[in-house]
Amino acid sequence: MQLDIDVEGWPDHHDWEALCQQALDALVGVEPALNSSRLITSVLYTSDTQVHELNKEWRGKDKPTNVLSFPMLERDDLLALAAEGPPEMLGDIALAFETCQREADEKAVALKDHTAHLLVHGFLHLAGHDHVDSDSQAAAMEKLEVEALAKLGIADPYGDR
Repeated sequence: MQLDIDVEGWPDHHDWEALCQQALDALVGVEPALNSSRLITSVLYTSDTQVHELNKEWRGKDKPTNVLSFPMLERDDLLALAAEGPPEMLGDIALAFETCQREADEKAVALKDHTAHLLVHGFLHLAGHDHVDSDSQAAAMEKLEVEALAKLGIADPYGDR
């Protein structure tokens, strides 16, 4: 997958672009539908202000959130994608720095690890996974997240349940 990454207003103490690629690399081992050189995903590391605006405009929610995902392919279309052909836009992901930092602090985890989790979560949404409609969907999505994060050496973020 080709990643188009833009980092705005995130601290320079970490290579956020590399983290995005690492999260994707770990994820394709548990969600092979994402392992296509034809796919393109845009990832924006930005501020709460910008994510708030996106959340309000596209989801009707007047608040910032940690990560937004905007899929451009249906799951069935992704699964049917031939190995050869023109590039296909999978979708967009936007991460809000202030919310991500606050949540990492509240969970007492490194910002890098929490961000990796949110990237994995966002990519899974782009791949057609969800956690809203049923407990079984949520459990299946969380299982994929935990498996991908383990490949990165990151502890189960749901382990406190």
